[in-house]
Amino acid sequence: MHNAARNALLAVALIVNSLGSGYAANKKILLIAGKPSHGPGDHEFRAGTLLLQKCLNKAQNIQAEVHDFGWPKDDSAFDGIDAVLIYADGGGGHPAIQKNRAKLIDGLAHKGIGIGCAHYGVEVPKGDPGKHMQNWIGGYYEHAFSVNPMWAPDFKTFPKHPITRGVKPFKVVDEWYFNMRFRNDNVGKITPLLVATPNDKVRNGPYVWPKGPYKHIQTNKGRAETMMWSYVRENGGRGFGFTGGHKHTNWGNKNFRKAVLNGLLWIAKAKVPANGVKSTVTTEELKQNLDPKGQRK
Repeated sequence: MHNAARNALLAVALIVNSLGSGYAANKKILLIAGKPSHGPGDHEFRAGTLLLQKCLNKAQNIQAEVHDFGWPKDDSAFDGIDAVLIYADGGGGHPAIQKNRAKLIDGLAHKGIGIGCAHYGVEVPKGDPGKHMQNWIGGYYEHAFSVNPMWAPDFKTFPKHPITRGVKPFKVVDEWYFNMRFRNDNVGKITPLLVATPNDKVRNGPYVWPKGPYKHIQTNKGRAETMMWSYVRENGGRGFGFTGGHKHTNWGNKNFRKAVLNGLLWIAKAKVPANGVKSTVTTEELKQNLDPKGQRK
């Protein structure tokens, strides 16, 4: 065979192999569920992540894996992942700031791995933990600055973004946090996604804890607030924060669920379908895998 012909065949083989591997390769998403907390039906981290896993694994070229009780048993679980979601209790007990885990997550962020945090998982103490979270997802819940009322934001309009594809107006009662401590140094790009305006009654409290009210929250009456946002780091890595997720039943709302599923594909740098991730969750499925509260330690 002439060299020219051989080179042409080699080029075709390389192209085919490249295309084939690109379409076959799964995006791996790690879902970390926190330890059991609160009462039945609230903070059902394991049941919620198992529902997300079911929905994600029906999407094309997505492989989702759940690790419960707050952290994988071995850090090898993070090998080869494209994104991680932390849906767990936060504050001083946030699983990502224990031991040397912040260093591990920093390493993922530096590699451009997607990082998402949901509900209490967006809260860490201010100081170094807060700075870590700002580097990972652009902002965080800061105690006595942010607030956590139980209310029903009316999400009516959405910006043009892959995470909002197919998301229709919705309104559900949840412990929707707002007034996040977003980074303000123009490093990376923060995009508000789920935005609504609390009425004066919501601003005046009581909040779930501490009851408040806070004067700085009351002063901003009439201001629209952000309950979900996306973040693009300087290196192109992606993150998001989602402040809902207290009430397990809300995973049955298709728009609530779609925003998070779209977000997970987006931070993994997978293609988000034009109408968002299609999924179904039945009433029976919502009752499955609930933590036997008061029994598991």
